[in-house]
Amino acid sequence: MKKINLLLFCLLSHLIFSHTINYDKVVLRHWSIEKEHKQIDGTFIMFKNGMVFIEDANTRISKFPLTNLSKDDQAFVINKEKWVKNINTISTQKETSIQSVFNYKFWIILILLVAFGYYIYSLSDRKKIKYLYPVLFLGILMSLYSFTKKALSITDPAFLTAAFVPFSSTVSTSYDANYFYVNSTGIPNHTMMVGISNHGWQQQVPISKCYINTNHWSIPLNPELALTPVPVSGTHFLKGAIAMAVNGVPIFNYHTNTGVDSFTDGQLDIYGGHCGRGDDYHYHIAPLHLITLGQASATLPIAFGLDGFAVYGSLEPTGVTMTTLDANHGHFLNGVYHYHGTTQAPYMIGNMVGVVTEDSDKQIIPQPQGGPVRNENWTPLAGALITSCTANSNNGYSTAYTLNGVSGYATNYTATAGGLYTFQYITPTGITTTNYNGTALCSVPNLSTANVISIEKNITIFPNPATDILQINLGNDFLENDVQTVSIYDLKGSLVYKTLRFSPVLNIKNVSKGAYLVKIQFSNSVVSKKLIVN
Repeated sequence: MKKINLLLFCLLSHLIFSHTINYDKVVLRHWSIEKEHKQIDGTFIMFKNGMVFIEDANTRISKFPLTNLSKDDQAFVINKEKWVKNINTISTQKETSIQSVFNYKFWIILILLVAFGYYIYSLSDRKKIKYLYPVLFLGILMSLYSFTKKALSITDPAFLTAAFVPFSSTVSTSYDANYFYVNSTGIPNHTMMVGISNHGWQQQVPISKCYINTNHWSIPLNPELALTPVPVSGTHFLKGAIAMAVNGVPIFNYHTNTGVDSFTDGQLDIYGGHCGRGDDYHYHIAPLHLITLGQASATLPIAFGLDGFAVYGSLEPTGVTMTTLDANHGHFLNGVYHYHGTTQAPYMIGNMVGVVTEDSDKQIIPQPQGGPVRNENWTPLAGALITSCTANSNNGYSTAYTLNGVSGYATNYTATAGGLYTFQYITPTGITTTNYNGTALCSVPNLSTANVISIEKNITIFPNPATDILQINLGNDFLENDVQTVSIYDLKGSLVYKTLRFSPVLNIKNVSKGAYLVKIQFSNSVVSKKLIVN
């Protein structure tokens, strides 16, 4: 009887903290394409632009309009898409040990363990009770560990891409396993600088920056909740950006380096932006105007914090009015944290909820740099009021202003492709011309989602299921030189195979049976394929 009780205790402990999922078999759904009078067996891949993508057992992908499917299949797709968005936007957030203390399941299991342990103790031989202590202790310890174990947060790159798509003519994006990258020149498609008043203008003008290629913006795809959120204040993040607007313009701390609110101090234009000492245009408050101007969706993010969490406007992702915000200026929705932009301080992010790294200059890293063209130490121009800022035909801008109510002042510049900047400083009494040597002009690389989808559609892996050998066909020989790595991950995210160069044939005889993801990393994107190993 004692041995049976001990066995039951060990079994109970095992069931409490262990959860197993069998990935060895892939279940195919039987689809009815009623309008085409055909049927297909396959797995749901995605629903995009009204089209349903289905992958059969031979990894061939077919697409059909949603309306062509049976009503049952349409309902399945809609429910599946909702589930995918909830899971992939940002999966289950980290739960700290402190939070676990308030988890009612924790208390129930702890009480049951203590009660069961006392029951075993009362029936056990006192001489042999010492052998029970390690078993009881191990059961409690492993159960507690199951509550305090932290899970990764993962943001679906497609979710970020959807927010940046309206600005694809001036912004391009790509991603790898760790970051979502944004390429831009930092110049928006709306009026800049107008409205900066009094002592707010430090005589800077907007010059495009090369935030491209290796100097791009990086948004974490695996954000982590910070145990203690760092405040966006007059002592933190005083240099560089804290977020990236979906139009490719960086967003800085709303405090100045003296701790002043830059918006209420009159240092910003009508859209909450101005130029820094490097003549780099950026915002200091939430870019809510992107919604009011009709440039961004009201239910998609208008920005992303450099900690990886999204920033929305006055609506929730579901379309309802924004609910109560916490001290960080955001909240959780379905287990997903996000910020909101408002017209009052702190405007967007009160504290950085996600883990970030701050360097000695009080700047979040990594982030790109935009070097200055002019070397002078420009200071605030008291009495200035900017009245217009217009682009010219020579890669520059003309910024006109009044000084103490007197018009006739302007700062014009032009730029050559090679990086020669010619500035004219105009006053009512004359013009001063100065040349500066700066970085060469650049353009945003074409890394559109359509290109990535086109590449992904042409890549095939076979045989699938595979045994000892896996072959990869990129569909284009020119892509071979662009492959950086080929990796195979199990469905728990563990790396089981990796090669640093492309090979059309991989030896996978040492890979165990099961389901895997094959990730082919290119310089600007990553393509994933499902693999079954028999």
